[in-house]
Amino acid sequence: MLAKTGLLNGKSATTHHDANKDFANQFPKLHVMRGVRFVEEGNLATSGGLASGIDLALHVVERYFGRKVAEDTAYNLEYQGQGWKDPNSNAIYAQALTCPVCGMPSDPGKKATSIYKDKIYYFCEMGEVCKGKFDAAPDKYADQS
Repeated sequence: MLAKTGLLNGKSATTHHDANKDFANQFPKLHVMRGVRFVEEGNLATSGGLASGIDLALHVVERYFGRKVAEDTAYNLEYQGQGWKDPNSNAIYAQALTCPVCGMPSDPGKKATSIYKDKIYYFCEMGEVCKGKFDAAPDKYADQS
């Protein structure tokens, strides 16, 4: 919703790892960060999902009230995640071999593949769903490098 307002244009943002590619395609004026739990730029912040949203909220509590209050808040919520202490802790989702459509990890051993401009593209667990999207609009999802 924040991206739709245009307030994120020219800024860094993140979203759930399942939606990275679509988010980047839908909002080309953003710099979509992969492998981070949340991104804070000025007075705007985005997170990568439900648990990452909790991490972002705890990060904001820490910013305004300090580490001890944020730790106490996490304890009272019975939240044991530590991602709010390190926004880069989602590095697993920044790995090189990802589905060109959704950005999830892809598996070369799976049968869902497409060849476009002499390059093989491997798809995630959604396999045929993502392959169908890719095959319908390969220029939208293909590696442009």
